[in-house]
Parts: sequence; structure tokens; C-alpha cells
Amino acid sequence: MFSKEKYLNRRKYLIEQLPSGIVLLPGNERVPMNYAGNAYPFRQDSHFLYYFGIDMPGLTGVIDVDSGESYLFGDEVTLDELIWVGEYPSLAEMSEKSGVSKFFPKMRLENYLATALQLKRTIHYLPPYRADRLLQLSQWLSFTPAEVKEHASDELISVIVNQRSVKDADELNEIELTINQVTSEMFLTALRMSEPGIKESEIVAAIEHIAKAHGCRQSFIPICSVNGHYLHNESYANILREGQLLLVDAGSESKMHYATDLTRVFPVAKTFTTQQAEIYQLVLDMQMAALQMMKPGITYFSVHMHACKVLVEGLKSLGLMNGDTDELVEQGAHALFFPHGLGHLMGLDVHDMEDLGEQNTGYDDEVSRSTVFGTRYLRYGKKLKEGLVLTVEPGIYFIPLLIQQWKKEEKFKQYIHYEQIERYLNFGGIRIEDDVVITNSGCRILGNPVPKTIAEIELLKMP
Repeated sequence: MFSKEKYLNRRKYLIEQLPSGIVLLPGNERVPMNYAGNAYPFRQDSHFLYYFGIDMPGLTGVIDVDSGESYLFGDEVTLDELIWVGEYPSLAEMSEKSGVSKFFPKMRLENYLATALQLKRTIHYLPPYRADRLLQLSQWLSFTPAEVKEHASDELISVIVNQRSVKDADELNEIELTINQVTSEMFLTALRMSEPGIKESEIVAAIEHIAKAHGCRQSFIPICSVNGHYLHNESYANILREGQLLLVDAGSESKMHYATDLTRVFPVAKTFTTQQAEIYQLVLDMQMAALQMMKPGITYFSVHMHACKVLVEGLKSLGLMNGDTDELVEQGAHALFFPHGLGHLMGLDVHDMEDLGEQNTGYDDEVSRSTVFGTRYLRYGKKLKEGLVLTVEPGIYFIPLLIQQWKKEEKFKQYIHYEQIERYLNFGGIRIEDDVVITNSGCRILGNPVPKTIAEIELLKMP
């Protein structure tokens, strides 16, 4: 549990950085699944959590930049509701926990905002990512739904990105404890279960059970598939067979909702085949090269490009590519095998602050997003700085449809040996991912090591 002082200081930073006006931070509401009484699992808005720390639906936080005061708007739970949901903290208790000076019924918020608009005060709010929030803001601020995103505060976005990007010791501790106590167990369980005859769905059920047994939730819908060449494969219909590779990309949230996100690949057999081991080791080499390069002042774009060059050198040694490495990477020929970015920010969101736009979180005047296929999917390209938490997740994939399309178009035919790639069409994909914090002189993988070398994995696969 974070202290009241932490939330006071976070709001103080906003007040100091913004020139004037009101910051409007609505929390999330419960969302019906198919009727009002049957809702999806509640997940609080991450920005509301960051500045107010209250994990309850139906609340809105307001920060008055000019007076320095913070307010909470919401309704007390009625006796009829308490019968169904049990004991619930009062608005007074929630406000005290967050260090909020005053609290009011929800019905007062619309009048409060209307008065602020009449006085021509600036109301800073963030672009909505949910339809109910869009309609809510439209009603409160007298915009049409189409105008709401247009009037979102660029000033507020910039301040929040700068503040939330750097994680303090408490936040890092949340992530590391969750990796050590929950996420690592999820992956060790998946490794031990990856045997012929096991269903992907059984492994998914087992790792979800682990998260729930620890009082946590999964940080995103897990990927658990022998078809690892489909990057976000959410189907769990396959039965594992000898000779296949199982890719597991999963994570859990701490009780304070800080995310973890790891990926490992296991042979369904006891050992990797020679072909599998060659590609696996190359992916691991890409990751290790990236980790060795990462430090404050280095752009993550340059780290991504360096990992791509390691990939090309490795594929050239395996007879799958040829040509000048720098030229191949600049032109994007490597993206046939690595069609995504090296990683993304992580924190209260598994893709931290992605609702604010990748252009705002990942790029700036110094570093522009690439337009080249593959490289353009890099979510974060800016200079690294101490306290950033990112994932580092290189991969190599043999995607039959993409290979067939490029071969048909004779794309990069002078560099890519399509006839040799035929031997890999049933290979699948490999991705290795860890969560990393930038230190004052380099970087550090968060949490205790989760096995990822060939020797470590094969040892654990032995009876």
C-alpha cells in the first residue's frame, strides 16, 4: 500500500508543472457484459490510480491547479447495495487515504465543471479510450463526441508522460515482487506442462489459476501457442505434439496493478532440435546485445536497430540471408523475420500510457517513428533515462503467409534466400522477453531470473 504522501506529491507535481486550470481525472465505471448486473471484471483507470490510489468504481478526481486543492466526486454505497457487495469504504475514508481535501456527491460534478467553463477556466483532461468515458466527457463539457478527443489537453499529456515514465523505488518493488512471487511461477508451471498431449488451454488455465491464487490478475490476455509465428495469437485450441515449440507470453498485475510481461519458448520434447536451438540462441543473442547497449542517453531506436543487425548477421551465418548488414536493416529486409519493435514502456499499464498515444509516449522532436515495415511498429524510440521500465523482447518468426507474399513479389530477392527458408515453414516463432529498468549506468532485469538459456530450459525439462 502506497502512502498518502505519495499521492499528495504526485498531484503536487502536476500542480507545479501546469500553468493554471483544473485537471479532470475520471475513474472507471463498471461495464455490463450482457446486462447491468453482470459486469466485466472491474479495472480502475491507471491515471486515476496513479494520482488518487483508489481502486473503486464510480469516482472522479479533480485537481485545482490554481488553489492547489484536490476533490473527489462520488456517491456513498446505499444499504441496498451493501447487501450485495458487502462492506465498502466511505467517501471520507477514501479521501483520507488519498489526501484529498474535500469530497462531494457525484451530482455536484456537472455543476462544478459548468461553473469552471463559465469562468473560462481551462479544464485539462486526457483522451478517452472507452465509449462510456467519451459520452461522459461530452455531457460534462458540452462538446459533441467527435470534439472530445480534439480538445484533450496536450499540456497534461506531456506532464503525465514525463512523470509516469520514471518509476520510483516503491513502483519497482511492486513489479519485482510480482515477478518473483507470481509471474515466475506461471512460467515454470508452463514449462513443466509443455509435454506431448497437453492442450494449450490447460496451460492457460493453470497460469491464470496461479495469478488468481495470489490474489492478482493477469496483466493482459496471455499468448500460449505452438503457432508462435502469429504474434498475438489468442487461440488455445491446439494439442501439443513432439517436435513443436510452445511460446508463452504472459504477465500478472500486482495488487496495486503494476504489470509484468515476460515471454519464454519451450520445446514440447525434452530438448530443442538443432534447428530450434540455432534460432533460439540467435534470439537470445539479440536480447543480450540489446541489454548490453542500454543506458541513459542512448535512444531505444538505436538499440532496436542494433538487435536487428545481430539478427541479420546470424541469419547470414545460417545461409538465409546475404549482403551488407547495415543496408539490409536500413531497407527493412530483416522484418520478414522480425516484424515488430524491440519492446515497450511498462508500469501501471502493460503498454504504459498507450492510451495517450505512442507518438506522445515513445517519440519526440529528436526521434521520429520509422516508416519502414517492421521498424515502424517500435513503440518507444526516444532516449533512455534512469528509472524507465521497458520490455526487451526480440523475436524471430517464420510466417508462411508473409514469406509467400514477399517471395511472390520478389521482395529483397537479392538478399533473402527463399529456397532455404522453405525448411523453416513449419517452425513457428521464438520470442524472449524480460522487464528491464534503466539504471544510472546501464540497465537491470527486474525480478529473479526466469530460466531462458537452452541449458536451463532443457535441465528443467528433464524428469
